[in-house]
Amino acid sequence: MKIAYFDPFSGASGDMILGALVDAGLPLAALRRELAKLALAGYSLSARKTERRHIGGTKVNVRLTEDEEEHEHEQEHEHGRKRTEHHHRHLPDILKIIGRSGLPKADKEKAGAVFQRLAEAEARVHRCSPEEIHFHEVGAVDAIVDIVGAVVGLRLLGIERVVCGPLPTGTGTVECAHGRLPVPAPATAQLIKGFPSIATDIEGELTTPTGAALLTTLADSFGPRPPMTVSAIGYGAGSADREALPNLLRVFIGEEASEEERPPEGGTPNEEADEVAVLEANLDDVSPQVLGYVMERLFEAGALDAFLTPIYMKKNRPAVLLSVIAEPGTVPAIEELLFAETTTFGLRRTIATRRKLAREWIEIATQYGKIRVKVGRLGKTLVQAAPEFEDCRRAAVKAKVPLREVQEAALSAFRGR
Repeated sequence: MKIAYFDPFSGASGDMILGALVDAGLPLAALRRELAKLALAGYSLSARKTERRHIGGTKVNVRLTEDEEEHEHEQEHEHGRKRTEHHHRHLPDILKIIGRSGLPKADKEKAGAVFQRLAEAEARVHRCSPEEIHFHEVGAVDAIVDIVGAVVGLRLLGIERVVCGPLPTGTGTVECAHGRLPVPAPATAQLIKGFPSIATDIEGELTTPTGAALLTTLADSFGPRPPMTVSAIGYGAGSADREALPNLLRVFIGEEASEEERPPEGGTPNEEADEVAVLEANLDDVSPQVLGYVMERLFEAGALDAFLTPIYMKKNRPAVLLSVIAEPGTVPAIEELLFAETTTFGLRRTIATRRKLAREWIEIATQYGKIRVKVGRLGKTLVQAAPEFEDCRRAAVKAKVPLREVQEAALSAFRGR
């Protein structure tokens, strides 16, 4: 089964989703041809390569043409007065545009479901019916293109299943048609209700209502990236260029691992390369007790690894370099923890490509009981085999023998199986 895994480590919006799909190989010409079936005039669709915090991605832009701008028309007001007002659309208007299009039935249903969910969220916020909602910027042509384009793009790429990581939210306020609203915007907060999300201290709107509506509607499940053979990776760029995180949405596209290829419980995906975030901070005024506590908290927050290196800072002060390796999706929570629990005023963040052995766990019977052995392979070649420490420790304590005897027995049993 071909799947798409969305990694919203810096949030998600409609244009970021579309940009990620284009960056992963969705042909722009094919997307334009399908969107033309909407019979929606007054816009142009373009894509350009760009960069956010030194990581390349694709920015998709929907520009209104003069035809659509004329929809900012004059309307008769009471007593014959006129005022200029932007052309808003209600839910029935948008569903009619989608329903009358020449798109496949499945595309119509999925795109309609996204707008329906969006309208219901807005309606709960404003205490009215979904049909009464004025779609302001959400109902504008660019949002219609983003939502229908994402649905169409997944079909054109042959995606059969969508999985998404936790949705991060920022802090502060955001300006919209209703004025200044708290982040996450009320509609976004309603849309992520019941789905995994992460609060961050990053200023600004990370996940928009359109992005939240798309991912919570189209994703079959939320969680870590499932076992899969990755064939393409795409980065969709947002408009802002933030200091805190690269404003990008990442998508992994590939084949889901078969049952035979899946690792046993406790194992890791059968892949040999991925990308991780490396966070670093120099600390010269944190006590060893606090450092030990911080290390425990880091692993609880999802760090893949964390370690301390003795260093000397300015004025020859003895200090430690705290390094953390993490999946990009867990970075906001880990950064928040580091700022709260240590004295650092800043963190260094880099994205690193990691090559790793394909790993699995094999349970081996020994004279000391069952011991798990972690096996690492490069292709089909066995490279590493390491008995699980905790299994060996428990067996050694129970049998009252040296730990190394249990480890050696486990390796011997593994080799002789």
